[in-house]
Order: sequence, then C-alpha cells, then structure tokens
Amino acid sequence: MFEWNQIAAWIYVVFLLTAIPVVFMIILEKRSPFKTAAWIMVLILIPILGVIFYLVFGQEYRKRKIFSRKGLKGLKRMREMASVQLREIGHTQSTANNQIHDNRNTIRLLLNNSNVLLTTGNQLKLLKDGTHTFEAIFSAIEAARHHIHLEYYIFSDDKIGTRLKELLVKKRAQGVEVRIIVDDVGSWDLRKKYFADLRNKGIEIYPFMEVRFPRLTSRVNYRNHRKIIVIDGKTGFLGGINIADRYIDGAPKLGHWRDTHLEIKGDAAACLQVIFTADWYFVSKRNIYGYKYFPKFTEASGTPVQIAASGPDYDWEAIAQAFFSAITNARKKVYLVTPYLMPPPTLLFALQTAALSNIDVRIIIPEKSDSRISKWASFSYVEKLLEAGVRIFFYKKGFIHSKYMLVDDVFSTLGTSNFDFRSFETNFETNAFIYNSEFSQKLEAHFMDDLQNSREIKLEQWHQRSSFFKVRESLAHIISPMF
Repeated sequence: MFEWNQIAAWIYVVFLLTAIPVVFMIILEKRSPFKTAAWIMVLILIPILGVIFYLVFGQEYRKRKIFSRKGLKGLKRMREMASVQLREIGHTQSTANNQIHDNRNTIRLLLNNSNVLLTTGNQLKLLKDGTHTFEAIFSAIEAARHHIHLEYYIFSDDKIGTRLKELLVKKRAQGVEVRIIVDDVGSWDLRKKYFADLRNKGIEIYPFMEVRFPRLTSRVNYRNHRKIIVIDGKTGFLGGINIADRYIDGAPKLGHWRDTHLEIKGDAAACLQVIFTADWYFVSKRNIYGYKYFPKFTEASGTPVQIAASGPDYDWEAIAQAFFSAITNARKKVYLVTPYLMPPPTLLFALQTAALSNIDVRIIIPEKSDSRISKWASFSYVEKLLEAGVRIFFYKKGFIHSKYMLVDDVFSTLGTSNFDFRSFETNFETNAFIYNSEFSQKLEAHFMDDLQNSREIKLEQWHQRSSFFKVRESLAHIISPMF
C-alpha cells in the first residue's frame, strides 16, 4: 500500500505536470499583469482545480479569431460608410450640430475601433422599468409586418415568456418572419419544450455557443449578454431587461428589481440589425440582407446615436474604450449606474482622475445583489473611489440592474454592458451611445429618482466595516479579474 508521503509526492508531480505549463500559457498570452497575477495565484493556492478553472473560464479568444466573420455580407460597405463619416467629422464645418461636435472624439473612436456608424434620424424612448418595457415590446411586435428578430441572454418559461411565445406564434401565422438567438448558458434552465413549440410553428431559433456538460470547454466563458429586438428594420430595443417575470414582479430574496431599457425608432435600428445579422451568421452560417431588413437611412434630423457592440469577435474593446473617452472628456459630471462595479484599471483610474479634477462623479450600485462574489468584488472598489472623491450610493429599494451613464449635458450611454471586466473584455455586449441634451435631461431625472432610493456611503463610515467584511472583499477582489 502507498504511504501518505508517497501519495503526497504523486500529487505534487501531478501539480507540476499540470500547473506549470498553464502558468507559461498565461504568461505568453500577455494579458494585463493584474489578471495574470490573479490566475497564477489561483494555480498556486488550488493547483489542480485552478487548472480546471483556467481551462473553463480563463482562455482568451479575442486574438485567436475563432469568432470569424468571414463570409458575412455587408462588412465592406460598413467600413466604407465609416470611412466617409470619419472624413466628414474631421472637418469642423461639417459638424454644425454642436452636440455632435462636442462629442466628436468619442464618435471618431467608435468609427475607428468598430466601424460604428453615427445615425441622426432617430426617436428615442426611455423605458424606466419592466412594466413599461414589456408594454412597448409587445406593442411593437403586434405591429410587425415583415420580420421580428430577438437576441437574449435569458429566456424564462414564466408569465412573460409564455405571453411572448403566444404572440410570436400568432405573428408567424400571419406570415411574419421570426428569428431568435438565445444564449445557451444564460437560458440553461429553460425547458426544451419552450423552443420546440416555437420551432414547430415555423420560428427559427439558434442557441449561441452551445455548451453541453460533460464536454465542458471554455465556451462557457464567452457568453452573449445582449438583449436586443429589431422589428422590420425600423424599431429596436436594447438595455438590461431579459425575458422574465422578475423584471416586473421582483425576485424573492431581492425584492423590487430595478432596470432600464431603450426603444429606438429610426436609422439606429438598422445598426442593431447589423449586430443581430452578424450573430445570426455566426450561429446559422446564413446571411440576412436586403432592403426589407436594412431600410435606406433617412438622414433626418433627430437624435444622434451610435450603436456599439463588443466581444471576442472584435479587435478592440470598443465599449470600454468609449466609456474611457467619455469619462476623460468630462467637464462637469459623470453619473453612473451599474449592478456590478469591477472596473478594469484604466477605467478605475479614469473615474478617480475625474473626481480629483473636481468633476461631480456619482455611482449607484446595489446594496443587495443576485451574485455574492460580484457583490463583494464590487464593494472592494468602494474605498479606492471614495478616497478620490467619487460619491458612492447603495440602492436600497431591492436590486438595481440598470446599466447607464451620462456625462455633462449631452452624452449618455445605455445598454447591456455592466461596468466590469466580464462585460468589457469577455462577453458579447451592445450599447447605445447618445449625443442629445434632451435625452440626457430625461436620463438625469431618471438617475435622480434612483438616487432618492439610495443611501450615500461616506469614507469614515466605510472604514468602520468589520474585518470579516474586509476579508470577503479582498478575496473577491483577487478573483474578480479572472471572471
């Protein structure tokens, strides 16, 4: 029989054979030092489990180009249109709209890093909660004439999910095309019968990056966090709200579920369509194109909007860069709402620098969260921000899941991106970047309403938290960059 020292020796050999090659892989990936150090520490503390965690959650696909767009129609045309806009915005006389001119750096950034077109023929409606959001969505679907495209992280087989299913079946019977992309991990708990019923009625459905446990791979780490709808190429929706009752009824352990969504009518809906069709090509290897899906831009006078996407299929972290550009160009204020506050070092530095420059920086995060690790990891950044003069508020009326930011009087962004590593570096996300003072005023009023249901955290008060509280923060902070 083996003695314990022999068993320990074999375990050590297994550790060397597994952990050391993975350490070299991590170093060769040349990711951020912060993330590299975090992964190496995990491998040292829990070597065998650490290797498994890395293989499942840690590998980076951005540089490996596994999310290929080769064969996707329209990319060349998008690049050409972006080049034209770059030349136009580069000339002062072509930017008569002061709201565009004041944000030209961010606009040019998005044109350069991801060919995100600026559209002006738009009407926007801020949807302040789940009730208003689903009313608007169901009304728009009811009015659909040619096609309905949905792309969601979470579908639930509850009252809202059932109502949506019945409406989509009805529209398909009327001859309307219906296509659905659903994230395979986000909707893992959904019964197969839900989608089988839809497929049997002629609705096309594809899972995004299907994952089947027992052959679990790092595919589980790259998730489609988008929540978008496009109807007839003219109406679009995006924001934080998935298909589930909790966005109206709340959650048992969290109470009221606070969230925000956006309805777009106009040219920017076609830009949402571009994102959907690219993802549709990825899951089905079929192109969607033609004027019925992409109506000609009206170029009418309206609200200027750019629809940005980011994910492992992009060369740049487009949405994170746009956040950085907006924050560093702030002159008066930065108001941010996010359910998960785990900023990459560059964005943490940007917020601190803005506050130290006497910019009014305020952030609302939830006091109660749907994720314990995310909650404690978010809390671990509070002290650093408070020390720089950032004002932090804990939302106390349930759980706030909204994701938006406004800067000064003209710039705002709203979408699916949380202010964390995963949204900026790993997940597939979509945000609207809006350059309009009237919309910013509405969003600021919305922010002030959320502020009324929040309590401010002072630095002196934060220093008094218990040692156990601090330990949980620190542990969550260490592993937060990995996920």
